[in-house]
Amino acid sequence: MKTLFNSQKKSWQKDKNDFTFIDLFAGIGGFRIALEKLGGKCVFSSEWDTNSQKTYMTNFGDIPEGDITKISEENIPKHNVLCAGFPCQAFSISGKRRGFSDTRGTLFFDVARIIKAKKPEIIILENVKNFAKHDDGNTLSVVLKTLEDLDYTVFYSILRSSDYGVPQARERIYIIAFHNRTKVSDFSFPKKNREEKIVEDILEDAIPYQTKVIERDGIVIDKDKKVIDKRRPLQIGKINKGGQGERIYSIKSAGITLSAYGGGVASKTGAYLVGDTIRKLSPRECARLQGFPEDFDIPVTVNLAYKQFGDSLSVPVIEKLFKQVLKTYPKLKNNNE
Repeated sequence: MKTLFNSQKKSWQKDKNDFTFIDLFAGIGGFRIALEKLGGKCVFSSEWDTNSQKTYMTNFGDIPEGDITKISEENIPKHNVLCAGFPCQAFSISGKRRGFSDTRGTLFFDVARIIKAKKPEIIILENVKNFAKHDDGNTLSVVLKTLEDLDYTVFYSILRSSDYGVPQARERIYIIAFHNRTKVSDFSFPKKNREEKIVEDILEDAIPYQTKVIERDGIVIDKDKKVIDKRRPLQIGKINKGGQGERIYSIKSAGITLSAYGGGVASKTGAYLVGDTIRKLSPRECARLQGFPEDFDIPVTVNLAYKQFGDSLSVPVIEKLFKQVLKTYPKLKNNNE
């Protein structure tokens, strides 16, 4: 992690640091925002994508190290918490479940070797919902066994962002592990918010100039379709045949999951009926849909911003999750070495 300058203090950064953490597969810093807001100090980050590095540097004042497979664990500082939104790379395990040895050749192996060397008190991992079912559940079993073999007690759950103050029906698996020296034997994932946020809450006042407005033949809209569950997207129309990237959604409920990839005229954000206009979301609206602060800068092109926010995570979910970690293990705040 190369510090280039002291960036202007952001809204989520604290003067006092209670614990240290590292940010692996950092993307544009979703983990870092949440943990810095709760008193953490980032002592190392890694992200190979140069465009994401640019966004990260603009907001945090330092450039993450590159390819994690080429970074020696000995060069990583000691830390209390390890965060990683590691890619769901194929695990060729075929049900063998040999733990650490079965992770070789995958990027999780690099997470595991750092854990083995540094033994942080707490580990937080995030991945796509389907990670739990990958290879009939064997992949998740190998990850859990690997962490257990490294002397951790492990908990996991699938959480939906729209249950935690974010108007996006994004479902992800979160894995929390406590080193056995912490003596933590039980952990409860955060309770759902009572408040329900909707896409309308995060819209910009005027249609941003760079936002794609969709005007074409073959659009069908049902404006009278009623919202039943505000925490789930409501499709109210379609463009052409209504395939991926051709669906129109209501702003009166949660939005669809942002995506880094995909095709169609409304790819990556989906299309929404805003007043009488059908359009994609703007980069700032995507930032809000992921719970990023208003002073988070977006220094890249519109298309790169869509990809980066689609690849990122919902900051409020991590924040609520880590508040539960601190509640479960309050000693962490006094254990910063």
